[in-house]
Amino acid sequence: MILEKLTTKHENPVHYYLPDGTFLNERIGSEVFLEYQGRIICKKCQQATKKSFGEGFCYPCFLSAPEASPCIIHPELCEAHLGKGRDVAYEEKNHNQPHLVYLAASDQVKVGVTRSTQMPTRWIDQGTREAIILAETPNRYLAGVIEVALKERFSDKTNWQNMLRNVQADTFDLIAEKWDVLEALPEDIGQYFTEDETLYSFNYPVLNYPEKVASLTLDKEPSIRGILTGIRGQYLYFDNYLVLNVRRHTGYEINWR
Repeated sequence: MILEKLTTKHENPVHYYLPDGTFLNERIGSEVFLEYQGRIICKKCQQATKKSFGEGFCYPCFLSAPEASPCIIHPELCEAHLGKGRDVAYEEKNHNQPHLVYLAASDQVKVGVTRSTQMPTRWIDQGTREAIILAETPNRYLAGVIEVALKERFSDKTNWQNMLRNVQADTFDLIAEKWDVLEALPEDIGQYFTEDETLYSFNYPVLNYPEKVASLTLDKEPSIRGILTGIRGQYLYFDNYLVLNVRRHTGYEINWR
């Protein structure tokens, strides 16, 4: 099996599936064995590569594929609305489309951007506890401009260790935070603010949250055997505190049982 990002469904708790359709929630609490077969397949060109770049690309594709363009990480750099990009057709279909700016909470409140069609998947992949939509824009670039305008107030990154330990902020009110943000937005982009106060909450299938976590990689640990004790974001928990980022291993060929 070639690893890909876990497929999810927004249930209570979130449902997780391997690329071959295995329903992982049913395996929680039981022993699993995962073995890396020594091959990595680029998710773009499908050719073997010795090393993975940008979560699943060979180096040439990492430099050229529109799925790995700089605006994936920095949406404010997107030029799709100008008819530009690594692949204009891809940019038009994926980036010159409605996007959301959101606030999400785990151990702290962060700001993020995602295409409208990726909600709530994006929040689940980040291991978010609670989220609210802040603004709706007609393209990725404008969403990125709003995100940049708020970076002094909020982080744009998830602390993966705190998220996996379920560290929670003492108090936060996403609705109040959202309305406070409105006054901070420049007038030209404040027009995209939405008054929707819907809160989205997520519960993850984790038996017990650990006090510490240690990250595993298949490059250093090609064979992993242990009790699957939970899943959050794109991480598998083994024996409570060992965690494997599945998305980081996109393209890795494995045996799973």
